[in-house]
Amino acid sequence: MNRRTVKRAALITAAVLTVGAGAGYVYLDATSDVQRTGAAACTDVIPAGAERADGEAVCATLDALTAAWGHGDADAYGRLFTENATYTTYIGSHYEGRSDITEGHRALFEDFVKGSKLAASYLDMRFPVKDVALLTGRGDDYTGSKPSVAELSKVQTYTLVRDTDGVWRIAAFHNTQRQNVMERFSFLYSPATAPKAEK
Repeated sequence: MNRRTVKRAALITAAVLTVGAGAGYVYLDATSDVQRTGAAACTDVIPAGAERADGEAVCATLDALTAAWGHGDADAYGRLFTENATYTTYIGSHYEGRSDITEGHRALFEDFVKGSKLAASYLDMRFPVKDVALLTGRGDDYTGSKPSVAELSKVQTYTLVRDTDGVWRIAAFHNTQRQNVMERFSFLYSPATAPKAEK
């Protein structure tokens, strides 16, 4: 085989592999919609048997969080967290304490997320012990048109506690960016890894 033929074969092979990888990515992306998108209203996930007033108070905290974000009000946003709260972003930034959360968001509201709003759906609320609530959901920040619940790209976990003044505040927040193509690939490669709601 001459050098020219080898070069041509290598280029054709590279082109075929590139097109195949691109087509595979497009397929995985197109088939990666979540089945369980959650409820549009937080109050829809208050568990049976829980004190309704507590569930509504937890939801009021999340509503206030959404409003504070929408107004770019870092002080109002920070007041919704306990004094020693932790806050982990989807890029891995980890804030410790209300002051750190407030000041970090003050900078965000003036720059990266200026003028944005929050969209959310709610998957589950539990009260594992008295005065503690766990809330999971899907969410995103946005500008322009509000995304549909199927388009929300983050999975979020809130741990709320009834604070010393009786107000429900967020003690811990964790935000995870959903990697839809990787998730779809893992479910195809190992179907048993898919959550029951996604089978």
